[in-house]
This record gives sequence, structure tokens and C-alpha cells, in this order.
Amino acid sequence: MKLNYRIVVFAFAIVFGLFFSAPSLLQMQDGKKVTLGLDLQGGLHMLLGVKTEEATKSRIKSIAASIKHFSDRKDILIDELKFNESSVSFSILDVDDVKSVKEFLGEIDGTNISVNGESFSLSLTPKEIIKTEKQSIDQAIETIRNRLDQFGLTEPVVARQGEEKILVQLAGIKSQEEEQRARELISRAAKLELMAVDEDRNARVNSMSPSDAAAYGDVILEDAKNPQMKYLVREIPILDGGMLTDASMGFDQNNRPLINFKLNAEGAEIFGDFTGKSVGKRLAVVLDGKVYSAPNINERIGGGSGQISGNYTVMEAKDLAIALRSGALLAPIYLMEKRSVGPSLGADSIKASMIALIGGFILVIVFMMVYYRAAGVIANIALIANLFIILAVMSLFGATLTLPGMAGIVLTVGMAVDANVIISERIRELIYEGKSIHKAIEEGYANAMRAILDANITTLIAAVVLYAYGTGAIKGFAITISIGILASMLTAILGTHGIYEMLEKKIQKSKNNRFWFGIKG
Repeated sequence: MKLNYRIVVFAFAIVFGLFFSAPSLLQMQDGKKVTLGLDLQGGLHMLLGVKTEEATKSRIKSIAASIKHFSDRKDILIDELKFNESSVSFSILDVDDVKSVKEFLGEIDGTNISVNGESFSLSLTPKEIIKTEKQSIDQAIETIRNRLDQFGLTEPVVARQGEEKILVQLAGIKSQEEEQRARELISRAAKLELMAVDEDRNARVNSMSPSDAAAYGDVILEDAKNPQMKYLVREIPILDGGMLTDASMGFDQNNRPLINFKLNAEGAEIFGDFTGKSVGKRLAVVLDGKVYSAPNINERIGGGSGQISGNYTVMEAKDLAIALRSGALLAPIYLMEKRSVGPSLGADSIKASMIALIGGFILVIVFMMVYYRAAGVIANIALIANLFIILAVMSLFGATLTLPGMAGIVLTVGMAVDANVIISERIRELIYEGKSIHKAIEEGYANAMRAILDANITTLIAAVVLYAYGTGAIKGFAITISIGILASMLTAILGTHGIYEMLEKKIQKSKNNRFWFGIKG
């Protein structure tokens, strides 16, 4: 027996497979492990809808805020700045400012602008409305995914389903408390706004109706801690969470949890300018339509940072910071469908899958040994190595194993054996033709290579397409089958060829083709 490069590579592949699959197989504390998907360990399945029409309203409100910021920076006096669900209107007091206002409005994409003297009206084009609604769904998917990643769940599935629905699958959610926390984190708008308190009229807020407030360009908001306490604030915010760059949990002087936030350069400038002009007045910190604090402005505040205090637990403060960091939802979402998959159902799935895998594996091994004798044993060594390598690669990359993924492993077992069957049959044919063992092995691999490559490459292409266009469990199947194909190419072609090369002289000396290949002569 002599060593060759093929057997050395094969040996390294086996060591790699054993080393990196051990944490998953033995459930060791250390090391990377394969995680189980929703269908194997239980969890939460939700179908969410998006109120896309609200995204248009938010866009209009944002445009109104931009106009207010622009007029404040340029010292342009505007009157009756109002907005509704579809348009913004205002007028300017100095005709000399008309040109600069037109130029500013012209930079806002996707809008129709109407000018009548010193009066302006701006609305979104139908194309822009459709674009905004689509963006709200894409942004909701990305925001929810970011929140769940920071929440600490492994491989959450967040994907578009249909035109306006979002599929969310959370593996490992087992208790009612965990489910409630995840749902609140997903659905929370996390819309931060800094709004000026209308000091001139706030004393009368309890006697005012929403329509009375709207007549002054104001809105009535509740206090987050005490719903009986009301605030009258300017409807157009000074700035919003779109200018937020970071949010983290902290503690105040009494060791109570709060949220520290930071603004970008534009937000810091607006914040500094407003506080500089509003010394002695109050600024309301509003989150999801409720006032969390309304501190007095004692001096200009630079640096672009602030705090949100409230009656939080540590966990609530952490989740709120996550929601703020990941960004506000452009449009509210609502629950359309919810299913909880229990751990017992996942355990049943694992049991059934393992029976199928082990049963199929044993039958294949027995068949190969009976039909191909020693060649079958060599094929079985490659097959076992193939399984270890698949598990090792999945563990190394922290992949999630789902029920379709386990089906992919079962399918890979068949494909790996198929390659060895083709090789063994080619070798047997050449031995029947009277070729020497050396030539039979070399030509057998050469002849079988094209068929094996064709079959594996076409399957790999199909797996890539499934991964590119599939979601969730389909991606899991595609990943598993892809790893299995590449591993089988290594073990079935390179590995077994190396074993034959190492044993070639022994096979020739024995002249026992029945023992080695299961044929006469």
C-alpha cells in the first residue's frame, strides 16, 4: 500500500468533518453547531399585513417638516402651513422669497407643485404614491429582519409573500412570554419625534377637542405614564427618527433604565438651532404618538444627543433601543395569521426524519456491501465521510437545518452512492473486457467522470436557482443539497480513487475479483 495525494486530501476531509461536526452530534457546549429550524424545534409562524396607505401620509408629513426646516434656516416667513393625507399647502409673506421656495420644492422628487402668487400646494404623483407604498413593504421587511437579528434569534425567516404580505418564522420561541415579546418588537412602529409644545395654548388643552387643536396647527397627545395628562404640541415635528444614528439602553442617576439616542449631522444642526431659539420653552419627546418627557429648554443643546425616560424594565428598554436603532416602520403592520409550532411536533418530525435517514442509510450500505463487496465497503466509507462533511460545513457557517434540509441530506446519500455505482460498474465492465486492474480503475474513473459531473452540475444549478428565488425552508433544502453535491464530488470521486490507488497492488496480487468487485473471474 502506498500513499497518494488523493488519499491525503480525503483523510484531511474526514478529519475536518469529524472535528467540526462533533459539537452538533455530541451537543457540546463549545464550538459552532447546526441550529434547528421552526419545523424541527418549534416556534412561531406569522403572516403580517402592511397598511401601505399610511406610508403616503408619513411621506406628506415628512415633506411638511422639511418645508418648515427650510423656512426656519432661510428666515422665510410662511403662513398656514397645513397638510392632509395627500397634500401640503402654505403661503409665504414676502414675494421676494418665491423664487428660493420654488427652487427648494423643485428638488423634492415625485411631486406635483401648484403655485398661485404667494400660495403653494404640493402633492405626490400617482407613480410616487405606488413607489412609496412598495418601499414601505421593503423597508418593513428589512426593519423587522434587523430587529429580530438584534433580538438574538437564530436564522429568523422574514420574507415577502404576495404583494403586500410578510412571512415571519421564528424558531425557538417556546413560551408565551417570548412570543409576546417578539410580537411587540416586530409590530412596534418605534417612531421618534421631537415636537414643540404650544406654550401659548397648552393650559387649555383639557378643554380642547382635536378639531380645535387642528385649527391652530396643533395636535393633542397623551403622556406615556399618565394618560390623563395631555400635551398640546405642534403637529409638524422639529425632527423625527429618520435622523437617528444610534440608540442604546442606559441608566439615570436613580439607576432606572432609559434610552440614550444620537442624531446625525443634519438632525444635530436642526436640534441645536431650535433649542437656541426656544430657551424657556418645552420640547416634547414623542414615541409612537405618546409623550415620554417634555423638558424645559434652559440653553442651546448641541451635540445632537438626548434621552427618553419612562417607566421601563431593563428588558423593555433594551427592546425599545433595538427598535429605534433598526429604524421606524414607514407604515403600520398588523397580524393576519399566527400559528405556533410546538416542540413536540418538531421532535416528531426529527424522529420521523431520522428513521428515514438511518433506514435508508443502512439499506444502501447493506446493498453496496452485498452487491459490490469490497468496492461497496469503499463506497460506504466515502458515504459516511460525506455525511460528516455536510454536517461540518453547516455547523461551521451556523446554518439552520429544516425538515426539507433533512430531505436534502437523504437525497444526497442517494446521489453520493449513485456516483460510486457508476464508477464501480465502469470498472467491472473493463475487467470483463480483460483490462488490467490498473487500467480498469483509471479508465473506469475517466469514463464515469462525465456522467457524474453532468448529473451533479445540473442538480447544483437547480439548487442555486432554488436558493436565489426560494424562501425559508426551500433555501435550507437548496443549501443542504449544494453542500452534499460538492462533498460527494470530493468523497466519491477523489476519495475512493485514492483508496483504490493505495490498494491497487494488493488487488492485483489477490486476483480475487469476486471479493473486490463482486464479479466472477
